[in-house]
Amino acid sequence: MGIYNHIWSTAKKNVMAVLLGVTISDRCVTFVSVTGESMYPTFTAANSVLQGDFVLAERRCLEKYKFSHGDVVLFKCPSNHKELFVKRLIALPGEWIQLPGSPKVTKIPEGHCWVEGDNAARSWDSRAFGPYRILTG
Repeated sequence: MGIYNHIWSTAKKNVMAVLLGVTISDRCVTFVSVTGESMYPTFTAANSVLQGDFVLAERRCLEKYKFSHGDVVLFKCPSNHKELFVKRLIALPGEWIQLPGSPKVTKIPEGHCWVEGDNAARSWDSRAFGPYRILTG
């Protein structure tokens, strides 16, 4: 009977640990596996399970944190809201941006920001979809 009590006790502890982990990852922080080459060489894409880089993002900081140029941010893909993008923050609301080789100057509207990948040749970012609505978590 002692072995069954030990197994039951261990199972309850494991279930509680999983529930606590899911709650924390859903509300406080999240781990994101880097896919694609848009942030290379800063982040390396995963070629298989547990290879490549992971980003740990804090979700609760958005109300207090003052974002600045160069911050690495996570946001929902404009065409697939289930996918998260990892990009670098380039411009904030009210700022002007001009793409290299282009005469067009764009003002970032209020409530939006400009994000780009470090590897311009392999990144789908604001250069393709324009200013992105401010990060909301």
